[in-house]
Amino acid sequence: MLGIYLFLINLNYLLVSHFKSTIYLKLNHNKIMKNIIQNKEELSYKLKKRAILEGFAVSRIATIPGSSRLNLRTKALERWLENNYHSDMRWMETEKRKSIDSLLKGAKSVLTVGFNYFSEEHKQKTKFKIGKFAQGEDYHKVIYKKLKNIGRWINDEIPDCNWKICVDTSPLLEKAWAEEAGLGWIGKNSNLINKEYGSWLTLGFMILTKDFVSDSSSKSLCGGCEKCIEKCPTNAITEPFVINSDLCIAYHTIENKSQTIPAHIEKNLNGWIAGCDICQDVCPWNKQVPFSKNIEANPRTWIKNLNVKSLSWDEKKWEENLRGTTLKRIKPWMWKRNIKAMLKGKKI
Repeated sequence: MLGIYLFLINLNYLLVSHFKSTIYLKLNHNKIMKNIIQNKEELSYKLKKRAILEGFAVSRIATIPGSSRLNLRTKALERWLENNYHSDMRWMETEKRKSIDSLLKGAKSVLTVGFNYFSEEHKQKTKFKIGKFAQGEDYHKVIYKKLKNIGRWINDEIPDCNWKICVDTSPLLEKAWAEEAGLGWIGKNSNLINKEYGSWLTLGFMILTKDFVSDSSSKSLCGGCEKCIEKCPTNAITEPFVINSDLCIAYHTIENKSQTIPAHIEKNLNGWIAGCDICQDVCPWNKQVPFSKNIEANPRTWIKNLNVKSLSWDEKKWEENLRGTTLKRIKPWMWKRNIKAMLKGKKI
């Protein structure tokens, strides 16, 4: 009997010890998980805060692979390509655009940022019209430099996180990922629209190999408004969210490498010689937006003073003026082509 009694006492001791050990491990595990979550939230906050300190207007984070909305946007891209609405922009056909994972091995998150390019100087009316996004410093270089600074900060603060910068030229569904991250929603004119800054944002991205806290995705606030569709003089917005490049003034004045501008575009230029902002200018979300605090957004002096005399500029003069801007994509002969086309039927 004594042996059984001692056995039961020992068993009870073992059970109590095991129970205490289990409770301790569980509490310790919960504490560790809580610390991990808090650290994740803190790093996510610091990362977005760093982007704002670099001069971006807005910054948000999305997790990879994202929601089902990304699949819908990918299908929309495929339909757009099938209809040949991209015209000669063959780079839009690359398969990599459909898979963010192909851009960086082990990708888990993406930081999305918006650079406000709406300068107070854009209030000045000009007879030779150029898209606002291209009037200042080359936004590719401006955004890349700022993101590179963030990359250096990541190297110091989160050394186990690899990153890759994407600015416009990378095969990425940019607006779809910006929408997924909550930076804004894709409007019926296919531009990303932010509640505070409207659509006057150029976008930048950092693909990251660390799992950060994602922000809530954006919901469309266009409602029943179709001003962008109604005011497009060439009917380039064939249906909400769909642009036919062959009908778009911006496409023909920037990307079209033909010797002449099509007649249906030429008669509707109304001053536009590089890009077109009509569908953005009429958007209600762009009526009350803050001006950019970045001097890089201010228009170059020669752009503000551009006139018919530019037809006599030689190639060297054009190259000097275009240096450091995204407008260098438009070759000197294309500028002259665009200006001549715009002047037809219009007195300057």
